[in-house]
Amino acid sequence: MNMTSRTLQGIISGEMSIKDYSAVTGYSIQESQMILDDLVNQDIGHAANETYYFEPGDRLKVAIMLLEKRQVSLDEVAPQIDWRDFEGLTTEILAAKNFAVMQNVRFKSPVIEIDIVAIRMGIAMLIDCKHWKYTAPSAISKIVEKQIKRTRRYVAETQGAIAAPVIVTLHDHDTEYVNNVPIVPIAKFSSFVDEFYGNLDKMKTIDDTTQN
Repeated sequence: MNMTSRTLQGIISGEMSIKDYSAVTGYSIQESQMILDDLVNQDIGHAANETYYFEPGDRLKVAIMLLEKRQVSLDEVAPQIDWRDFEGLTTEILAAKNFAVMQNVRFKSPVIEIDIVAIRMGIAMLIDCKHWKYTAPSAISKIVEKQIKRTRRYVAETQGAIAAPVIVTLHDHDTEYVNNVPIVPIAKFSSFVDEFYGNLDKMKTIDDTTQN
């Protein structure tokens, strides 16, 4: 059956029964089971003894799947996606690719917070997850500059660090670079991570000796 934006409503972290999903979404029991089984068959969540389990980030996986199949519009799914979905899926992708991942890294005086720090092979990827569909170029430039400042602070506080600032967004577009900082749609983030080291030469990197 075709899925709609209602499909997202019942996708929450943790466990649920078919009856629970039906009550939240308004689908019948039969429709609910078909949807949940379909999601599991597409490696979104898993099932055991008629109970279904979903992880942080699975909600966003469903949204991306629906968008790719053109079964819903971005305007329909965006209100149902929040920062936890972004961070959950982003963290899951990085962990699956053998990055050491930390979320919500904070420094004091002055206080700054970095959504995600992912480290592998001695290089840190500092990620800001942005829940936007579209924003003006001038606003993007300001967001990039703020992430560069956060990266400089991280490097100043972390001995021997080499770090690259990255922005991850909801809006589906080609990966672009602003001031050598990549702006990556979440739907393309997995392939971006695969190519991360090969693209470092065109990315802004900051270390504790140059602070460039």
